[in-house]
Parts: sequence; structure tokens; C-alpha cells
Amino acid sequence: MSEVADQPRARRAARVIDALRRGWTFRVTGADGALDLLAVESARDAALRDFGSEDLLLSGERAVTLKLINQRPAATPGPVRLAGAADTVAASLAIADPALDLAHPLKGPFQTIATGGEAAASAAMTMARHAGLLPAFFVREAKGVAETECSVDDVAALLDPSRLEIAARARLPVEASETAEIVAFRSPEEASDHVALVIGRRDHNPPVVRLHSECLTGDVLGSLKCDCGPQLHAALHAMADAPWGVLLYLRQEGRGIGLVNKLRAYALQDQGYDTVDANLRLGFPVEARDFAIAGRMLELLGIPRIRLMTNNPEKVARLEKEGVEVVERLPLALPTNKYNEQYLATKRDRTGHQL
Repeated sequence: MSEVADQPRARRAARVIDALRRGWTFRVTGADGALDLLAVESARDAALRDFGSEDLLLSGERAVTLKLINQRPAATPGPVRLAGAADTVAASLAIADPALDLAHPLKGPFQTIATGGEAAASAAMTMARHAGLLPAFFVREAKGVAETECSVDDVAALLDPSRLEIAARARLPVEASETAEIVAFRSPEEASDHVALVIGRRDHNPPVVRLHSECLTGDVLGSLKCDCGPQLHAALHAMADAPWGVLLYLRQEGRGIGLVNKLRAYALQDQGYDTVDANLRLGFPVEARDFAIAGRMLELLGIPRIRLMTNNPEKVARLEKEGVEVVERLPLALPTNKYNEQYLATKRDRTGHQL
């Protein structure tokens, strides 16, 4: 489908995500059914009364935490629907938000039922993550006329990285290199702009490239809980020492779950969960970032071959899937501290990071 044909689709999906964040009812239609939905986190009791359903739709990851997958309707991977689970927003949050698990340890018993539309339910989880909200909804079968609605294909169009284009570029002297150029990328309906910082003088050699996902706490505030800030600055200096390099700064906070949900994961880590289990308890996959965005950025910059600076072999595989030739993987080793030792050990032991 052409970009022009995709524009109405992406706009419909963008309007639905706006409704989701505002606590409005919306509809998602898939090939196997349509669902009316109301996001738990942004809902109010008055809106819930108007909605008229006490069923909850939760992600498959959250269903595992709640030990629901032994019930037949929840046995296959994917979103799970609970019949008559909560009659107030507070009661639904006690089920959906793991930060409240200690305060509300006794939940259920729950009855799981068919979602009524698997494709629509999965698309709703994707939209919740994209909006930075908990992946939990009040749900009912579609009825009447929907004020705001989209299809599963509309959501796919909104998130299609091929819609990304170069929006602006300028010279930007930085501490690591006075010859840097910054390039901003934008897709029409998206609020987040990704950027590339090109360091040094371009030549025929493949550049040193670093994919760096946004980390407000580490990059800006100097958090000691992760190694993001030190990795960012070490990568820039390594590029300055090479013939040339490119930093791709991706607006995918918290491995793609958003800033607020990342802070929720931090709170769970304070309760003793590692980064992987914290994300799963929140109802998210361990890795939710979209590296196809990086592939598109490199395509627009005219860079088909790179030397990738990463400790994560999965990034190599994901970029090569997007048609980028990774001629070399360059590890990035930095000292640990007492606050991030467990975090780095989890990346090594549970998500395959290696030097």
C-alpha cells in the first residue's frame, strides 16, 4: 500500500490513541471481531458506568503473573478477558497494576472467557504500550455507533517505519566532536521525533553506529541504576576517534514501554524483581522496542553497511533483518557501580548481552 493510501489509516489510529489516553471509549475492528474498549488507567467511574461492562482485557504477560493461564480460554498466548472482574476503576487497577499487588494480594477468583476478537485485542495492547499506559482495558463486544474507531490495519499503518522521513538537519558542535551534524526524523501522525547525530567526515568506510534508546533518567539526570548515560558518552567519543560515526537516538524510553511504565518497573525492582520480571509483571514483553525505525533512519541517511557498537547480539540480528549489513560488532565495556550491578547481570544472564 502506498504512503498516500496509508495516511487516512494512520490518522484513524492516531485519533484512537488520543482517545485511549483521554479515557474515552473507542472501537478496534479486526478480521475476527470488533471490540469496544476503555483504558483502565485513564478511565473514570462515570465513564465506566456509561460503558456498561465489568469485563477486563489484560495482556498475556499480566495473565501469567495472575496465574490465569491454566484456564482454557487463557491457555494460548495473547490477551486474556476476565468476565465481570471489576465494577470500579479502583478495583480494576488493583488487578492491572502490579505496584498494588502487595496492597491487594488476594485477587479473584477470575473467570476467563473468549476475547471476542483476538486481532483487535492484540492491537489494543500495542496501542496501550505506544501510549505509555498499562495494558489493561474494560471491554465489551462492539455495539451501536462508535465515535472513535480504527482497524487492526490502521494501527499497523501508524506504526509503519517506512512513513518516517527526514524533517530537519543542522550543524551541531558537541563536546565529543565539533564537526557533528544533527538530523531529525518524523512521521506525520507521531509526536515523537527520532534523531541521528553524524560525527566526523563521511567516507567510503562503514561508520561506527550506536543505537541508543532514550533514557531520561540515565542520559539527562545521571541515574546510577543503569549504564545508559555512560554508554551514550563513551559511544560519542569512540565515534570521534573513528573516521566517522552515527548515533541513532530512538525515542523508545524504557525498552519501548514509556517513561511512566519504566518508573513503575523501577518501583518493582525496589521490591526485589529484576528488570525482566518487572516488565512481565507490568504486562509487557521483555523487549518492546522497534529496531525497524533504526533501519529506516539508516536508509534515509544512505548508510547500508555499519560497524555496530553494542553488547546486544539481538540488535545485530534485528538490523540485518531490516537489510542493514553489520560488518562488525564492537562491544562497549564500562565499569559498574553498586546500583546497576544487578541490572547489568540481568542483561547478561537473561537477555543475552555479551562483550
